Amino acid sequence: METVDKGMVDPGRRALTDALGRRISYLRISVTDRCDLRCRYCMAERMTFLPKDQVLTLEEIALLADLFIARGVRRIRLTGGEPLVRRDIVDLVHRIGRHVGKGLDEVTLTTNGTRLAQHAQALADAGVRRINVSMDSRDPDRFAHVTRNGDIRLVFEGLEAAQAAGLAVKINMVALKGINEDEILPMLHWCDAQGFDLTLIETMPLGETGEDRTDHYLPLTQVADAIGARHALTPIAHRTGGPARYHAVEGLGARLGLITPLTRNFCADCNRMRMTCEGKIFMCLGHEDHVDLKSAFREGGTAAVEPLIDRALRLKPAAHDFRIGAGAPAAVRRHMSVTGG
Repeated sequence: METVDKGMVDPGRRALTDALGRRISYLRISVTDRCDLRCRYCMAERMTFLPKDQVLTLEEIALLADLFIARGVRRIRLTGGEPLVRRDIVDLVHRIGRHVGKGLDEVTLTTNGTRLAQHAQALADAGVRRINVSMDSRDPDRFAHVTRNGDIRLVFEGLEAAQAAGLAVKINMVALKGINEDEILPMLHWCDAQGFDLTLIETMPLGETGEDRTDHYLPLTQVADAIGARHALTPIAHRTGGPARYHAVEGLGARLGLITPLTRNFCADCNRMRMTCEGKIFMCLGHEDHVDLKSAFREGGTAAVEPLIDRALRLKPAAHDFRIGAGAPAAVRRHMSVTGG
């Protein structure tokens, strides 16, 4: 668990520490709930998105990010939906990126990669040094099935542009039984050849997608055992701020991360809060409790927001309670794209 670095927190403000003593140093900001894909485990095929007047402006997001940095946030990740569908997103990255080295360790991005070719160099110029790219299959037909007609060629073009821009890349792959389990080891080998790391993720019961996630739930304990039969896995101390636990892979240079919300709870050392594009702070991905910063900020600025952040810290739960099983309802009604992955 991280300790408070007093030198990096505005001395006039309290550091972000919750009721359980967990230090909050990582803020994930969903800049839009919109996405140009419809991944089956994430979204319904027909989605209703927020009206634009309910979404924070980029300037508002930047000012709220300033406040969190002043209170000790060291990492900010921009997510969505798909963040690169938000117009002028690079301007926001520039605005937040000016804090890197001055209280902020990094600003990063999670993207599906479909628009990365157009933005990779600009993101690098704005201060981004590494990105996560969500890609659950390299097979064109399978990718189209999972994403409901996405074009894998756009992702490959984006990855090529990211490499050319000097961005470090980590591939995020949701493990899906009966869909891509036969691709996991080949994906790890491919990532190694490309110079990428790979993180595998268990499907999370968030929002109704029109499909039963139980049909495709693949515990990563099984996946790790299967990989371990070919390449010994050794836990390492490498961390990127999120819940992934990393392993060295015998014979490969790629690091393997595992995010296990169902088979191995990782909440004891949670260091994260999430802000949605409409200014709601969710203290936990698996709970509906939240505080709404937007109205307070628009009426009273950061002074009105700070007490709400303190309230969110007091309310942050000890752990999520994700469960999966035949007919089990989603843990929360909102989709992953609303909160930010």
